[in-house]
Amino acid sequence: MAIRYSHEWAAYKLRDSGCPSSGFKRIFTRFVIVIAVVCAFSPYIHSQNVDSAKPTPDHIVTKFLHPGILHTAADLERIKLKVKAGEEPWKSGFDLFRNSKFAQFDYKMRGPFDYAGRNPIGHTKEITDDSIAAYQNAIMWAVTGEARHARKAAEILNAWSSTLKHFSEDKDTILAAGTFGFLFTNAAEILRYTYPEWKSSDVVSCQAMLHDVFYPVMKDFATFANGNWDAFCIRGLMAIGVFCDDPAMFKSAADYYRNGSGNGRLTHYVINDAGQCQESGRDQAHTQLGLGLLCDACQIAWNQGLDLYSDENNRLLKGFEYTARYNLGNDVPFTAFVDTTGKYRQKMISGEKRGVFRSIYELAWNHYNQIGGMEMPFSEQVLLKIRPEGAANLADNCGYGTLLFSLKAKEPK
Repeated sequence: MAIRYSHEWAAYKLRDSGCPSSGFKRIFTRFVIVIAVVCAFSPYIHSQNVDSAKPTPDHIVTKFLHPGILHTAADLERIKLKVKAGEEPWKSGFDLFRNSKFAQFDYKMRGPFDYAGRNPIGHTKEITDDSIAAYQNAIMWAVTGEARHARKAAEILNAWSSTLKHFSEDKDTILAAGTFGFLFTNAAEILRYTYPEWKSSDVVSCQAMLHDVFYPVMKDFATFANGNWDAFCIRGLMAIGVFCDDPAMFKSAADYYRNGSGNGRLTHYVINDAGQCQESGRDQAHTQLGLGLLCDACQIAWNQGLDLYSDENNRLLKGFEYTARYNLGNDVPFTAFVDTTGKYRQKMISGEKRGVFRSIYELAWNHYNQIGGMEMPFSEQVLLKIRPEGAANLADNCGYGTLLFSLKAKEPK
């Protein structure tokens, strides 16, 4: 309509201008039409350029692509088309995902409450379940097009946004904000840009909750703790920064990933080129948690044109490979070290939870192998054992990576 109107306006102006040359009229009319076409499609062209531009390590994010936290519009469309066509591995991943009790449009909300946390009276189970359900219903809506799932996700987000005022005072508050907040934010990002029935006033209310309740808890990171705490903050601040269109918040997290003082900084978490991690001497569950969180952060940055994956000569890849190798039953080198706090002194790698694999490997493998062409033989072996990836541990990660992050039909060798 905008193009047609511009053409008619040009013709009208030419009739009244007294222009003596019919040839000039034709040239001028064509010129106006070209300008109108460019103006009409410039937002589309801009979004395509942002979406298709190759992310770089030195990119400065000043304007965000939406949706653009863990999943872009192109990602959601790929998943939808692959599932509809019954292609593997997406079909197997979706068959597992759609049976989740949290992915149902008739899920019964367990909240909301005016406060939450991780202590015994912090409504931990209720907000955990509701945040997972909001996210999984948003994904179901994007994949199936069934509006009942979108309504359920919106119902959960609206309820908590209008009720939650603060976190309970306990030592795990940062972990609470980092888990529940991340899933709420991803659900909100998907709905905002795919479900027009989610009211703008509800979007504003959700932004206020994330900015006023979740952000203050994470903004100073967790320099006193193991690295997964920092990683929760990095990932959470990046996500909220995107949803709230706050480049400064996003930048603070990206900068911390590279130069932070705590254990969650990339080179403080994956401490050497062998891939040993800060929590490798603690247990294998927390080690995988931290790697998964940092990988999520890298994916958010990647979607916004910033390449953190390649930092320090692909140090994150080395952390995944070291951890996969050890948990597959192989020996790995271990260097005794003291962490940034001075509290955690590790002399040997931990065998606790060895061989219990978390659903974090698909995202890393698909990025480094399918996009980057880099070999990840031990991560591939893990995928052969666990594919399709299932649910995450509670609300720690998003889980279901085979459905959500597979890029090609290629199977691990």
